[in-house]
Amino acid sequence: MGAAETLAGTVSDLAARYGRQKGLPDWCHDGVILGMQGGTATCLEKLSKARAAGVPVTGIWAQDWQGINITSFGQRLRWNWVWDEARYPRLDNEILALRDQGVRFLGYVNPYVGAGMSLFKEAAAAGYLAKDSRGADYLVDFGEFDAGIVDFTNPLAFEWYKGVIKKNLIGFGLSGWMADFGEYLPTDAILFNGESAELAHNEWPALWARCNREAVDEAEREGLAAEGEILYFMRAGAAGSQKYCPMMWAGDQNVDWSEDDGLPSVIPAALSLGMSGHGLHHSDIGGYTTLYGMRRTKELFMRWVEQAAFTALMRSHEGNRPAENWQFDSDDETLAHLASMTRLHAALKPYLLHLEKENSARGLPLMRPIFLHHEDDEGAWTVKDEYLLGEDMLVAPVLEEGALGRRVHLPSGKWIHLWSGAAYGGGDIDIGAPLGEPPVFAKADSPWMGTFRRAVEASRAG
Repeated sequence: MGAAETLAGTVSDLAARYGRQKGLPDWCHDGVILGMQGGTATCLEKLSKARAAGVPVTGIWAQDWQGINITSFGQRLRWNWVWDEARYPRLDNEILALRDQGVRFLGYVNPYVGAGMSLFKEAAAAGYLAKDSRGADYLVDFGEFDAGIVDFTNPLAFEWYKGVIKKNLIGFGLSGWMADFGEYLPTDAILFNGESAELAHNEWPALWARCNREAVDEAEREGLAAEGEILYFMRAGAAGSQKYCPMMWAGDQNVDWSEDDGLPSVIPAALSLGMSGHGLHHSDIGGYTTLYGMRRTKELFMRWVEQAAFTALMRSHEGNRPAENWQFDSDDETLAHLASMTRLHAALKPYLLHLEKENSARGLPLMRPIFLHHEDDEGAWTVKDEYLLGEDMLVAPVLEEGALGRRVHLPSGKWIHLWSGAAYGGGDIDIGAPLGEPPVFAKADSPWMGTFRRAVEASRAG
């Protein structure tokens, strides 16, 4: 048990207890990581289109690098963590060419192996999969396909899976990946170490995070990757996973405006994680889940881009039904808006690097609830739709469809509206917010004011 004089001190102590995060690879801050799928030629074509529109692109994230499964839910993945050469011909060479151009290539992996696939057969033959009550390999139905669970309580299985990541992902040339899942361990699974799966459930995300962390660390020592090159991001966590997970993301939001699982939900998710020692967070730009007739609209995508520009990382997602949703390249206006907000994000790099160092040294998250630094502000304790980015910037994204303005709560002091330069005192204000100008304010006496102004100028430079 422990205590601190301030909330910020409490969060810092908590982060020290569970382990503080390193900073992100430097290249992450130089633009947006564009989510795209469909093969080598498709990705290169989309990249060319984005660059022609002036979008600073720092990475391609292609989750289907290892193949796809088409189900009634939509386009899923093969879950066999081996390069699909038929779908992505020449990718091994293109990765090197892209890196020379300053563009990294990222993929996808999770802690399961698709039934009947090569890695499943290898793991099953070696006894590396969790068992069911009959002693057979436990098969989980993930929606019209089954997968086995790599048993991380088996030291040999743990080492084998690290080797898969080192060889098939890092050794292939990926600069990062989505380390998906980790939160789902069936409670009736039989584990190698004899522990109840019910008890192991909360530990599982930390084991999965450690597997990724050790794979990256070993790959760096063995010369498979440059130090600080690799980025992986996760959606699941537990006490102790903080020191192993360099970046969280908000999971599979709906492609809508709903408070419970759409765009508005990513802010309380980030703030909750930040108060729990996970200081680096982002979300799928545009959301992921399309069900029951919902569709991602142009406006939703553009407003999500605006929110993402004021986070640690910008990364888009095509979603589970790409053809039914608005994408970053669906029209020229969307591309121009993405370029503007990405230029702003890249111009904030000095400030974001400063915040990452603060997170590493003190455990203070990048995205912070207002009350973390303004405990005496009674109004701040109920605010869940805006946040402080560090201590010097306040971000209040537009989260309602059709809105061209919103009410913003400002803590005490003098705050400068970055788009107009107007000064405001503390309290609740109504502010206009046309597309491209989300409500963002900076402390009037901030030493970072020059950086913030240059970021606004960069957004308007196109």
